Parts: sequence; C-alpha cells; structure tokens
Amino acid sequence: MDNLRKKYKRSEVIFWSIALPGFGQLLNQKYFKAFVLVLLEVIINVKGNINLVIVESFLGEMEEAISQADYLWLMFYPCVYLFAIWDAYRDAGGRAHSFMFLPFVFSAYFGTIGVIYSSRFTIFGYLIGPIFLPIITMIIGFIVGLVIRGIIRN
Repeated sequence: MDNLRKKYKRSEVIFWSIALPGFGQLLNQKYFKAFVLVLLEVIINVKGNINLVIVESFLGEMEEAISQADYLWLMFYPCVYLFAIWDAYRDAGGRAHSFMFLPFVFSAYFGTIGVIYSSRFTIFGYLIGPIFLPIITMIIGFIVGLVIRGIIRN
C-alpha cells in the first residue's frame, strides 16, 4: 500500500507542477522552493506576456501572439517549468530511477529551441506560434530524453 501511495503522490505533484510551477513543491512542503518558483513563474509570465500570448494562440491569432511575446523572457519559461516538475517529482520519491532527470532536461532544451523558432516555423503554411511549438518540442525532447536514459541504463 505504501508504494501505491508514493506513486499517487508523485503523480499528484507532477500534475500540480504542470498547472503552476511551485505547486508541487507546496505539496512536498518545500515552501522556500515553492515561493521562489511561483515568483519566477509570475515574473516570467508578466514580462513575457505569456497569458496574452496563450489567449491569442488559442484563438488562432499566431501573428498577434508572436508580436505580443517577449522572447527574451519567454525563453526562460521551459527551463523553469520543467525544473519545477522534475524537482517536485524527485522530492516526492522519484529518485529511485537513475538518470531520471534526462527526459526533463531534454524537454527543457527542446522547449527553448521551440520558443526560438516559433515565430518562423510553419506546418502546411500555418505558423505554429510561441505556445504550441514549444509544447510540441518539449514532448519530443521528453521522448528523446527517455531514449537516451534507456541507452545509458543498459
């Protein structure tokens, strides 16, 4: 029963960290880290206009989203976001897996590259934009990290 509870705890902190960086740390009772991560999220969000960019992206207004995005701030977000998720997972007992950080690190790297190219990258002539391309590249990065972790562990 204890292993099942730990598994649910790890899942819970991951999902809360996805919702807002720092919330997983709150659940893990790591209050200073939680405060720092929430503060970083708010600063990067405000300086990068992330909420406005999200709204414009979901409305399909990619040119407007690109014009509203402050890329110098937006580039910080994938690293802070993925670090918060990994840190909450690790503090909830996810340390048992060797090289577990690799999928999160590669996801942050690829997400940052997605931010950089998001104002130019198109699929079938349509801009993907500063929200959706980083999400896609973060998923690809996570998969690459899992593959590399699997190779290293064997």
